[in-house]
Amino acid sequence: MPHQHCSDRRSFFKLSARLATLGLMGLGLSPTRPAHAAQASDYKALVCIYLAGGNDGNNLLVPVDTARYTAYQTLRGDLALTGTELLAPIADATGNPYALHYGLTELRPLYNAGRLAVVLNTGLLHRPLTRAEVLQGVGLPTNLFSHSDQTVQAQTGMPTPNGTGWGGRLLDCFDTADSLAAVSVSSPALFLQGYEVAGDVIAPGTNLSLAGMSFWPQAAADARRQAVQQMLSLHGGTALRQAANQAFANGLQLADTLQSTQSVPALATAFPGTAIGNQLKEVARLIRLRATMGPGRQVFFCALDGFDLHSGQDWNQWFLFSQLSQALAAFDTAMQEVGMAQKVTAFTQSEFGRTLQPSGSGSDHAWGNHQIVLGGAVRGGIYGQMPTFALGGPDDANTRGVWIPTIATSQFGATLGRWFGATAAELAWAFPNLAQFPHSDIGFMG
Repeated sequence: MPHQHCSDRRSFFKLSARLATLGLMGLGLSPTRPAHAAQASDYKALVCIYLAGGNDGNNLLVPVDTARYTAYQTLRGDLALTGTELLAPIADATGNPYALHYGLTELRPLYNAGRLAVVLNTGLLHRPLTRAEVLQGVGLPTNLFSHSDQTVQAQTGMPTPNGTGWGGRLLDCFDTADSLAAVSVSSPALFLQGYEVAGDVIAPGTNLSLAGMSFWPQAAADARRQAVQQMLSLHGGTALRQAANQAFANGLQLADTLQSTQSVPALATAFPGTAIGNQLKEVARLIRLRATMGPGRQVFFCALDGFDLHSGQDWNQWFLFSQLSQALAAFDTAMQEVGMAQKVTAFTQSEFGRTLQPSGSGSDHAWGNHQIVLGGAVRGGIYGQMPTFALGGPDDANTRGVWIPTIATSQFGATLGRWFGATAAELAWAFPNLAQFPHSDIGFMG
């Protein structure tokens, strides 16, 4: 199986950071979008937690009925979860038993409370594919096992990436010009780049205040700020300078907005002091700030790196899942604390899954993967179909347990988009290949 080094992914993130900062990733002409019926009359937010490196979903949720667990344990070898590595069983709508990874301890009560869904075997698809078509090379995503290519495709949600992300395109549907509409609390993210909307980056705990603008007398400070504004109007007709100046001006506006967070009461909920904990704490802060401004829409991007586990997977995945579980549980508690639980939905994404068959103490790059969705508006449960655990079987793209997705990223995103308030016509615009699939709504949102 082709293997792309982590440096490929880092190079992509660095390049996308430079381009997104200048607003250049979506400079292509926007296809005609249906007019939105009305401005949003309420507030809602989507929060993407990107599991960078390719999370092994095979150990996120494990079927524990005798037949399927026996097949799983046989083929996973030393990577198979056993005994105390599996949490107490949960059931899907038909009573089939499953168990979450023991690193996800805090998420099991949320599943029992009907606030958490697991969506099985999702991934980038042009259209539904059979094993025979895959073996013939028909309809495959470009560079299927490459971190950089699949990161782009996971975030664009499109068979042919065009410089926009599906989170940004959903925001485009609401004609939003809000500086807090599209925010990454990690690195700049293609996911947030729309045709019209551009994402901002806010490091956890910062207010982006401009150095050298706070001094006495105030009149002199104001004059300096005015001089900066005047310089930003000098672009000489150059598109690159225009984009750079606009990004700087947007940053000034965002910094002004963030100053008002000082008047927002601190959350009583305690967040873990991990990187993902701090990111979700910042998201909670920004949600509280934006919600005080009235109706609107927000999309956030968080990231937890380290899932490219070709070795040492057992302990490392537990370590990462523990951080994810604790941070998500704290975030859910915080949203309930401020009365926003029904209006905020968090979900995971990753560039691809991993092979069921291990490679030493780890696993290799694969395709279909399982994702988590959490929030008060979520219809808790297990959605989709677990692949057949058979190497070279009907769901295997080769002979190593590389699952052919049965739920497309477009379907997953459109299900969230419908709850977000996008119309059927807007969803068809935001996800151009959605009509290729029999269902545009998987059902995990209320």
